[in-house]
Amino acid sequence: MDPAKVKVVHNGIDVSLWNRDEGDDVIRALGIDPARPSVVFVGRNTRQKGVPYLLRAAAKLPADVQLVLCLGAADTPELAAETARLIEELQTQRGGVILVERMLPRNELIQVLSHATAFACPSIYEPLGIVNLEAMACGAAVVASATGGIPEVVQHGETGLLVDIEQVTDGTGTPLDPEKFVTEFAAALTEVVSDPERARAMGQAGRRRAEEHFSWESITETTLDVYRSVLPKGS
Repeated sequence: MDPAKVKVVHNGIDVSLWNRDEGDDVIRALGIDPARPSVVFVGRNTRQKGVPYLLRAAAKLPADVQLVLCLGAADTPELAAETARLIEELQTQRGGVILVERMLPRNELIQVLSHATAFACPSIYEPLGIVNLEAMACGAAVVASATGGIPEVVQHGETGLLVDIEQVTDGTGTPLDPEKFVTEFAAALTEVVSDPERARAMGQAGRRRAEEHFSWESITETTLDVYRSVLPKGS
């Protein structure tokens, strides 16, 4: 198929719902210190989401950085055991490892995202990554793996940082060099959390991008453009 004939209409989010919350009652109740930098993850615990890579990367972060894991149940007993072991090891090495194992209501999740210095998306497979859009809409800088549709959402150096990942071609997305990926993901997170002013600027750029390119109003207009492009002139 001629690539010039392909039109892409992305998924969108309601940017009027996903908006910053400067309050701190929810995060304090969860044990998150608003005075300390934080890296936040939100998602299911599946192999595709790359949680073990994030946990290994977190061990390399500056000591004052909190890791907030809003983590769903693991999809296999093996992954559950691996994740539990890595979290336990991390908690013996550093403080500020906060595990939230319940599904937060949207308003609570919005406050968590609004106070994130960096939102982490270490996925090894991701068609688009709606959660990145939600984080961007709440003004969080995003550090994510450069795979799947993520680079269509996150603009490297502007709304966050993308981490290159070389992957096997068997469909699993497994990194060819897991330690390299972990080290580079940790470096990208450290770069963002070590410069709060830059992180805020990235978050503000992410909010603008969510509004301009991924709001439902924007998606509606893009969809209409596709129909207009195939309708006979004058219809």
